[in-house]
Amino acid sequence: MPVTSNMTRAFMILMSSAVVLGMLFWLEAILVPIALAVLLTFMLSPLVSILQGIRIPRTLAVFIVVGVAFSAIVAIGWMIGRQLTSFVDTFPQYEKNFNSKLAALQPADGGFFDKVQGIISRVSRQIDRQSASRETPEQRGRNPQSVKVVESGNAFGMPGLWSALGPILEPFATVGLSVILVIFMLLRREDLRDRVISIVGHGRLTLTTKALDEAEDRISRYLLMQLIVNGSYGLVVAIGLFFIGVPYALLWGFLAAVLRYIPYLGAWLAAILPLGLSLVIAESWSAPLLTLGLFLTLELISNMLVEPWLYGRGIGVSETATLIMIAFWTWLWGPIGLVLATPLTVCLLVAGKHVPFLSVLDTLLGDKPALEPPTVFYQRLLASDDDEANEIAETYLEKTSLVTTYDTVLIPALVNAKRDIEREILSDEEQSSVVNSTREIAEQLATVVKSQEGDGADKSLNALSLAKPNAIRILAIPARDESDKVGLGMLAECLDSAKFDVSILNNGQLASEVIEKIIDYGPAMICVAAVPPGGAGHARLLCLRLRARFPSLKILVGRWGYAGNEQKMREQLVGAGAADVAITLDETCRQIETLRALLPAEGANAKELANLEERIV
Repeated sequence: MPVTSNMTRAFMILMSSAVVLGMLFWLEAILVPIALAVLLTFMLSPLVSILQGIRIPRTLAVFIVVGVAFSAIVAIGWMIGRQLTSFVDTFPQYEKNFNSKLAALQPADGGFFDKVQGIISRVSRQIDRQSASRETPEQRGRNPQSVKVVESGNAFGMPGLWSALGPILEPFATVGLSVILVIFMLLRREDLRDRVISIVGHGRLTLTTKALDEAEDRISRYLLMQLIVNGSYGLVVAIGLFFIGVPYALLWGFLAAVLRYIPYLGAWLAAILPLGLSLVIAESWSAPLLTLGLFLTLELISNMLVEPWLYGRGIGVSETATLIMIAFWTWLWGPIGLVLATPLTVCLLVAGKHVPFLSVLDTLLGDKPALEPPTVFYQRLLASDDDEANEIAETYLEKTSLVTTYDTVLIPALVNAKRDIEREILSDEEQSSVVNSTREIAEQLATVVKSQEGDGADKSLNALSLAKPNAIRILAIPARDESDKVGLGMLAECLDSAKFDVSILNNGQLASEVIEKIIDYGPAMICVAAVPPGGAGHARLLCLRLRARFPSLKILVGRWGYAGNEQKMREQLVGAGAADVAITLDETCRQIETLRALLPAEGANAKELANLEERIV
């Protein structure tokens, strides 16, 4: 039944995606003007607000801003067309320079390219001869006859007229519809916002309001930063080309500023025309090389310094997702889709962040890591990739302390392994591999910290510590399995070796053997580890036995990584004889420091206290 349900859900998702994709494709003529209008509304809305701030009525402010904006677009388009026409008209006078540069680029006779071209020509002639030999004399003598297709009907009817004028009128219709939509969106901005909230935000007023505010903030900030960067970029290009001597420098600078709105490709598209013009007009190679160097230098400075400083990770879209969405929207809507790709992707990202059933978009498009470091760490251990797992742990250690790294990254791996083996989705061998790898990585992290602190001591997590004078003796007891022992090893690494002498027992020992170790070692306190899930019963039974035999001995229990009813768990273990219970290594370390302050003297009554209690019993 669950399999059938999952298949039905997957089928519905595929069908819904296909319907949405089809609507985006077939409704391009309607959706493109709407998308353009929304983008221009985001760009022009701050200007309208500025004019309203100086007491200009909204209607007049909207018409002023829209009129100036679209007049500038039309003027720019006309100027570009005129300059290109002038360039085409003046090309013959530069043709000699252009041909000489082409001749200089031709390879020498008998070179590699000439040989390849000769091979291709001989193969082509051989194929033509074989095709001619297979033809019959009748086929070789037959001359093809041209056929003229005459369509019936009136050539000046509506279908024929629309076929001729449709491609010409379509851009004007798109621009006209976009202008009208921008005007009405700016005039009815609050009304449109309220209508969207009433439709989408019914019962989710706070969520919808946050989504709309975030979308407006991200897109407006992105467009403002783009305007600053691209305007400065175009100005520098115009000044540089002017001093290089390339004609129409102002035109190329403005074109560079506009085309740079196309991510990753716009700057190089803008460089084609001035670079080609410098090749045509210059008699030497200095002008083309300087032009190419200008664009390369500006791109390096912009991409490596300016944009990271201004943008940071502000729009929240990952680089890979941006490239994929650029390809998708360009395939779907052509050049307009290329320009609209980034703003549309930001809108989808915000929708995925705030709409539950679209949360997959936030995962796919967002720049936040898809998996948290503990999850990635455990996943790499399952894949037997200890090197990457160690790298993840060391990266996390650079940002925080050793005990926090243990608690946040390594302990969850032990908990997840035990949980998976209980669910029977992990074998004993695989769990053993995870536990052993976690132990090794814990030792490596401790070694890194010691090397940074200048402590060259080498302490194994498994070995019993040698006796240290004036150090508090702690006997660490695994309640059940190897995971508990590895956790105790991490605890030993987190404690100050000058203050505490930690001895770790092997797991699986009987209660009588543990009691013998306590009598022999004489600890001032005992720490029992029971990494969840499981182990609570063993820890409780061990506390009962130890408390009955050593009434005054301090017993701590570590349930590191526990995520259940914490209060109930603490009550059960304290009732069994534990002095305190902790769910993190950091908490256990603080409890040990607190108990150390309560002891009569540092290192006192350790072995003597245990022997005395043994004699009393």
